[in-house]
Amino acid sequence: MVSEDRIREELGQTLEYFDAPELGEMERGKVRDGFLQGDRRIIVVSDRISAFDIVLGTIPFKGQVLNQIAAFWFEKTKDLVPNHVIDVPDPNVMIVAECEQIPVEFVVRGYITGVTKTSAWYNYEQGVRDFCGNLLPEGLRKDQKFDKPILTPTTKLEEHDRSISRDEAIADGLIDAGTFDEAADLCFKLYNAAVEHAAKQGLIFVDTKYEIGRRGGQMVVSDEINTPDSSRYWFADTYQELLEKGEPQRKIDKEYVREWYAAQGYRGEGEPPALTDEVRVEAARRYIQAYELVTGQDFVPAEGPPAERIRANLSANAVA
Repeated sequence: MVSEDRIREELGQTLEYFDAPELGEMERGKVRDGFLQGDRRIIVVSDRISAFDIVLGTIPFKGQVLNQIAAFWFEKTKDLVPNHVIDVPDPNVMIVAECEQIPVEFVVRGYITGVTKTSAWYNYEQGVRDFCGNLLPEGLRKDQKFDKPILTPTTKLEEHDRSISRDEAIADGLIDAGTFDEAADLCFKLYNAAVEHAAKQGLIFVDTKYEIGRRGGQMVVSDEINTPDSSRYWFADTYQELLEKGEPQRKIDKEYVREWYAAQGYRGEGEPPALTDEVRVEAARRYIQAYELVTGQDFVPAEGPPAERIRANLSANAVA
């Protein structure tokens, strides 16, 4: 495990943005900076952290963790569902095939939980029983497992994500029924594979979101996959005890940051409080822990100023 001192050393040189117009047409997402080069895209995963649908600051080593966990999962599931990966030339960089993205995010949930306004538990507490076309029974407890995983799509091209049902997505013209059902089938395959792997690692794979695109007529999973930003992981050994006590689950995802903000009274409206260094360090520790628990491998921090290292690695791989 990386020491707290090493994490603190990184506080002043996190990768907030990566600007390189020479790499191609740039598209900046909440945490990723992409550069389009014809039929491929260079994705630089920054250390920015996003929650409540806004960017809140940076977390040391977060970009490296996300990129390397995604690379792990893309490799592990490539024979189950095709993906868009071409190469990983740097700990924070992935080169991918350009895809035609489906304008819907597919959120698969195995448990009812969450604190954001798009989460299943938040809506359930507000009295919602038809959540994105899924009829939820009375009497559910926070963090309880569903009888079977449910799909709760969201929009992804609007200013803020909006939960919708299959029928609403089709009625809004976002997707046709055949495409939705084919994509949903791929997502459940990915989710179930992650549940099985996580169990071997002593973890519960709680929920996640997938983005699906088309490449040459074939559906592929794109963006990221099963990372702590797009997914929740809980520790399996204390799940039942904490559920029965009504206490929070032990977790290794960015829910820690969401809950810290919620404890400050912030849920996405107005100006967010600034992340403290203590929260940044603890979040980094949890991200690194997530990498090691999920992959079963030691995390090796990349050394040196990240932007310089990325440029050097791209140049060495004849990408820049």
